[in-house]
Amino acid sequence: MQFFASAVTTLQTLVVALGAGLAVWGVVNLLEGYGSDNAAAKSQGIKQLMAGGGIIVLGTTLIPLLSTLF
Repeated sequence: MQFFASAVTTLQTLVVALGAGLAVWGVVNLLEGYGSDNAAAKSQGIKQLMAGGGIIVLGTTLIPLLSTLF
């Protein structure tokens, strides 16, 4: 059981790190869009930022619930 709890913690860390990476990439695209006055890059950046935030929320709320399954 300890192994499963450790695996859930590791999975949570990986999902949150993936979401944070996507959010940072979105901020970079957003700033690049503002710098070059590119509407498409701004749109892409805000979508990536929101998707990264959503993945972080899922990682912090949904993944810990896996440990209560067994």
